[in-house]
Parts: sequence; C-alpha cells; structure tokens
Amino acid sequence: MPGNVIVIGAGLAGLACALRLRAAGVAVRVLEASDGVGGRMRTDLVEGFRLDRGFQVFNTAYPECRRVFDIGALDVRAFSSGLLVFHGGKKERVMLPWRHPRHALSGALADVGSIRDKAALAALTARDMALPASVLKGGPERTTAEELRSRGISPRMIEVLLRPFLSGVLLERELETSSRIFHLFWRSFARGTIGLPALGMGQAPAQLAGRLPEKAISLETPVEAVTGEGVTLAGGEEIHADAVVVATDPRTAARLVPGLEAPAMRAVTTFYHAAPESPLGEPTQVMDADGVITDTLVLTDAAPAYSPDGRALIATSVLGTVSDADEPRVRARLDEIYGTTASWEHIATYPIEAALPAMSPPMPLRRPVRLGPGRYVCGDHRDTGSIQGALVSGRRAAQAVLADLAEPAKLRKPTELVELAELAGLAESTEPAEPGHRAG
Repeated sequence: MPGNVIVIGAGLAGLACALRLRAAGVAVRVLEASDGVGGRMRTDLVEGFRLDRGFQVFNTAYPECRRVFDIGALDVRAFSSGLLVFHGGKKERVMLPWRHPRHALSGALADVGSIRDKAALAALTARDMALPASVLKGGPERTTAEELRSRGISPRMIEVLLRPFLSGVLLERELETSSRIFHLFWRSFARGTIGLPALGMGQAPAQLAGRLPEKAISLETPVEAVTGEGVTLAGGEEIHADAVVVATDPRTAARLVPGLEAPAMRAVTTFYHAAPESPLGEPTQVMDADGVITDTLVLTDAAPAYSPDGRALIATSVLGTVSDADEPRVRARLDEIYGTTASWEHIATYPIEAALPAMSPPMPLRRPVRLGPGRYVCGDHRDTGSIQGALVSGRRAAQAVLADLAEPAKLRKPTELVELAELAGLAESTEPAEPGHRAG
C-alpha cells in the first residue's frame, strides 16, 4: 500500500485524519501554517491566565470524542447542567432536574414562560433524549424558530429562554439554524456533561498531536497550492504525495481547492476579565435575555487552573467581531449582572471572525470528503459545526484515503483538480455527526 500522504492543517480534523492513517501503517506528514496545533481550538497563556481562543466547551457525550480522546487524561471540569437567565434585572435559574436534584423545581418556578410552555419544552426534551439520533437526523427540516413554534412553545419563552441560550451556542439570534441540527444539539446537551479540560481547550488537540511522531508535524509551513503531484509551499518548495488531505479552515480550503464552496461563518468575540474573587460562586453560565451580551461564565469556578494566582477568570461573549473599544459597554452590562466590576482587570479580547459554520436549512448533514483522484477535504464544515463534526470528518477522510490507497488506480491524478460539482456523487453516504457547542 502506498504511504505518502500530506495533511494540510493541524486542527482537530487534520490530526484525527493523520492518526487514523498512521494507525493503518501509512506515512503521514502534517503541514501547519501557524506556530501550533489545534486550529481554532487553542489556549494561550496571557499574564499566567489560560485563555482559550474564544469561549468554547467540551462535551464528554460526543461519541467520536470517546473514541478518539483519553477523556480521563483531559480532566474535564464540568459546568452546571443548566443556566441562569438574566432578564428584567434578575437571574432566573433553569437546571436539569436529574442532574441537580437540589434545583429540581427551578425550571417549573422560573419566570421564563407559562406552565404550558414548560410542559411543551419538557416533552421536546424527553423526545430528543429518547429517540435514536438517526430518527432526529431524518425528521422534517425547517428553521429552529419554526420548529419551536410548531412544538407549542410561546414567543415569550423563545425570547426569554431559548433565543438567548441558542444564540450563545449557534452564534446567531434569528434561530435560522436547521431544526435537525437543533434537535441533535438539544439531545447532546441533555445527555452529556459540558465543561473544560482542566488546563484549557488546547489540551485536546495537543493530546492527539502527542500521539504522532515528532517529525510528522511541520509548524509554520504554509501551503501555497495543491498541485497534480502534491503541494507547493509558500517558499516555493514542492512536496510530492500519493494523496493530499486539505484540513484547513473553510476559506483556506476553498482557495486551495478550486470549486470547493466555503460556507458562511458565524463570528463571536470573547472578553476575558480577572476579578479578585468569583462574582457568582458557581460554574453556571449566565445568558443575557436582552441581548446586550450573549453569555458570561466564571471559568475558574469550574477550572481553577485557568488562573495563575487564585483570582477569578470571567469569559463574556458577544455576537460578531468587536474590539477593545467595546469593553466599557460589555463591562456596563456585567455590572448589572454581577454587581460592581470596578476591581476587575481586562485581560484580553478575542474577536473570532470564523468561529462556527452557518447551518441553515437545507443543511446537508454530510458533505463530500473525496474531491477527486488523491484529493480529499475534511473539517467541521464537511459535517456539523462541532468538535464531533470535525473529528468525524477527519475519520471519513482517512477512510476514503485508505480505500483509494488499496486501489492505486484511483490515485492517478489529473493535471488539474476536477471541479467539485462534477464529483459531488463520490462522497460516502454514512451517518452525519451530531452538532454541538462552539468548538472551533
């Protein structure tokens, strides 16, 4: 079996693909343009604080995560299974009763909708938890807003509870995301535990990279073009390969692969503040029903090692890309939510222009990973916008490469890449990945 494969990009999808290929005995070289692995899932050290590149979460219930990661070694620190909704100057608590018996009546008592609303939402949740994912994937498709209304949930509950919560997850306030994606997400939230690796989200891709030989990953090695024989680096060097997997962000992938359509991307900005002590005292996400911010969370209430000195680290997100100039506006809202923030220090602002692929209907739950002879693509934009989607797409790409390596005739490359539109029928039709929270 030929064994010379280049993977462009050391994000989750590229690393998952490379690991599977290497496990099958294929020699792999991963080319990464930046100075580290992880793609959108990286953690920086700033003044000793661990700052993820935009607020992200890890869901231990994702099937592919359980297959790929040593979750025990990641030491995932859990958030509360529920949230606090800030509305009308007060916080309303809504917790999953089977996870938080002490707050079993919180949802019933919260001023977020009528009794009928709460019964409708409980029925929707029970349905999504009980049904197989394959049934949810095959259901009728419309926007999330249309789906919620069809399930008997009133505009008030949507505005006060569901729109704030979902906008913080899907990074859009119109609830135009596919209803199939919504149900799969809702299922994963109800069934899983959400949290952070104790030492930052960057520990997840670092764990995968650590399983590859040291020389298998070349950092600061940007690829200029995918050619008929392999790739050309930015410096002009040509590298030959039997197969090339493009595992970059969607825009870079579209540049490297003519005819590949890049999806629209959702943007978010995360502000990090340090406070002398936790202003909340519990690892529960606060959603802003009025939309001034999206959500805010005291990260160190769940993962104390995010701070170097015992101070609290608070992550606050707003939709779109903004700058440090917007920090006073964000801080004013945090004053209302937490009380005075006069003693807080603004540590950093992370505007993430391409944080999550848009997933509006009609939403194909699987896109092709095989683009032509010896040419492949993977990333969460090929499946669903989540850690699960990125990992599954990497697995699918590796499987396609391995299948083609076993039949060398399929690797004969044309002088130019074939247009994607001519090859749309070449993709596998396996089950789609479940979506989930921001993943990078």
